[in-house]
This record gives sequence, C-alpha cells and structure tokens, in this order.
Amino acid sequence: MKNFKTINLDKIGITASTACAIHCAALPFFLTLLPLWGLEFLATPFLEMSMILLSLILGVWSLSKSYRQIHRNPYPIITLACGFMFILIGHLSEIDLIEPILIPIGGFTIAGAHFLNLKLNRSCKHHH
Repeated sequence: MKNFKTINLDKIGITASTACAIHCAALPFFLTLLPLWGLEFLATPFLEMSMILLSLILGVWSLSKSYRQIHRNPYPIITLACGFMFILIGHLSEIDLIEPILIPIGGFTIAGAHFLNLKLNRSCKHHH
C-alpha cells in the first residue's frame, strides 16, 4: 500500500476534474437514456455538487501546498480559481445554453491547473 505522502494529489485532481467535465458535457446528451441503463443517479444535483466539492478540496489542498513548499508560482492557483469561476457562472446563469458550455470548460480548466502544478513541481529541483 502506498504511503499517503506518495499519492500525487495533482493526478487525482486531474482525474476528478476531467471526470466532472465529461460528466457535465455528456449529461445533456444522455439524460433520457440514463433511467434505461439504471444510471439515473448520475443526473442528481448531489452527485454534481459532490464532484465539484471534491475538485475544490483537492485543488486547494494540492496547489496551495505546492505553492508554499515547492515552486511559488501563482499561475496554477489563478487557473484553478478561473475554473471554479466558470463553474459558478455556469450554475448561476439564467441563460440555458451557457451552463452546458461553461461548466465543462471549468472542469477542464481545473484539470489544466493541476497539470500545470504537476509540471512546475517536476521542474523545480529543490524545495524552498
């Protein structure tokens, strides 16, 4: 079993954020088919909020730790904040067409923040 310290939170964050983005992008297309497949739970607000909360916790934890201890580069945190802003605006928008566009973009932006953080962590030769 892996030690908790060896688990890469950025890789988990990339996976969670990408899964969230794919879920949000594909859900409108498969919404009518989900009950036929027994997967109607994928369309619940609880699952969506759980995925967003998981991405938020992983993002803030991983990126803030890397920022403080390794690279001191603010761009991954800025990118993470932009991703969550896309998701927030998508959820709060009164225009129906905006939500299925902005929320997946937000999920992929969050995954991009983790990817950038991962690259910065690997390029930094020492810990501050």
